[in-house]
Amino acid sequence: MTQLPVIQRKLSILADAAKYDASCASSGSKSTRKESNIGTTEGTGICHSYTPDGRCISLLKILLTNYCIYDCQYCVNRVTSETPRARFSADEVVNLTMEFYKRNYIEGLFLSSGIIQNSDYTMEQLTLVAKKLRTEHRFGGYIHLKTIPGAAEELITEAGLWADRLSVNIELPTEMDLKQLAPEKKKTQIVGAMSGIKDKIDEIKSDRKSGMRPPKFAPAGQSTQMIVGATATPDNEILKTASELYTGQRLRRVYYSAYSPIPHADSLLPGKSPPLVREHRLYQADWLLRFYGFEVNEIVVREDKNLDLEIDPKLAWALQQRGYFPVDVNTASREQLLRVPGIGARNVKRILSIRRHQRLRTDDLKKLRIAWKRAKSFVITEDHNPALSDLDRSDLRQLIVPKEKQLTFFDTFDAALKGEL
Repeated sequence: MTQLPVIQRKLSILADAAKYDASCASSGSKSTRKESNIGTTEGTGICHSYTPDGRCISLLKILLTNYCIYDCQYCVNRVTSETPRARFSADEVVNLTMEFYKRNYIEGLFLSSGIIQNSDYTMEQLTLVAKKLRTEHRFGGYIHLKTIPGAAEELITEAGLWADRLSVNIELPTEMDLKQLAPEKKKTQIVGAMSGIKDKIDEIKSDRKSGMRPPKFAPAGQSTQMIVGATATPDNEILKTASELYTGQRLRRVYYSAYSPIPHADSLLPGKSPPLVREHRLYQADWLLRFYGFEVNEIVVREDKNLDLEIDPKLAWALQQRGYFPVDVNTASREQLLRVPGIGARNVKRILSIRRHQRLRTDDLKKLRIAWKRAKSFVITEDHNPALSDLDRSDLRQLIVPKEKQLTFFDTFDAALKGEL
């Protein structure tokens, strides 16, 4: 009983310290491990993150410790910070995870850490937690481990045997940004760690195709996080880095986290957070990169190389490329339909299916709940053919999105999930 206040204090400090890491969604893991007795990667409960299909997943999200030998200027846990410090032992994290799970508070664990002693030692401690959960407690729930750049390859390989997902945070989008704010970190080292994980995932997949039965290795893949607004780097550079990681390292997700001012911040850092809507626009642009066939140079159309904060990036592109429209929904290719504002990927699939049996009219599109106000100036249906003068109008932007509505963030928050992007 005497230890309870100590654990509570540690949990308060280390759960709060973990809130800055956005890359904790539990999507991608589809099956519980065969040897497990308790826990599942799929379920419902008290929720803290969301899967792509909308399921709520609860995770115990903590740091092993917020002590750190690095002095990254954007980080509240840097070595020169005066923040309160705490450290869990591996057994304490294991016990917390099991006790929280048994009370139906959580369904999994997201575990990160400051760097203590060196990269190898920190990676050993993180891996030990996952290993104990799997082997000693037969825990089959979701485990996400933060991978430490610079750790030995064999340590990262072992971590992937016990964790569902691994992530290496790139933190800042360019090498220059890292030199400015986190000189101990090197982009080549971070990307090298991602490459090692990708190669191991590919090796496991190849072995399975050959009929072998290798052990699971990070079945939910890997992700990363970039901080937005800590430097003056524009959105096109952020998205270029994301695109390179998706293509080269086949990451499941890149997460964007708006910079949050921290106590005792360096003078190099801005005094306030960027607009939250900027983070949201980056997620929308990221969606276009991954699922809609867009390139970075198409998405960022402004001269200042930043996304338009007032309208979503697909609509911004369409207004710049009016000669591409109108698109006939009854004859257009999938690629053409994906570029129409207000029509999301799911509704493109539905349109392609329906038009095999009938020609689509305006009411059909409305029944699919596409965002008709955004789409109508860019599409032709069986009973709707917008005059070319609509696309030539100088006030088309205001016609689609009235000025008083353009800065409304929550109006477009779930557009992608609803198939309206």
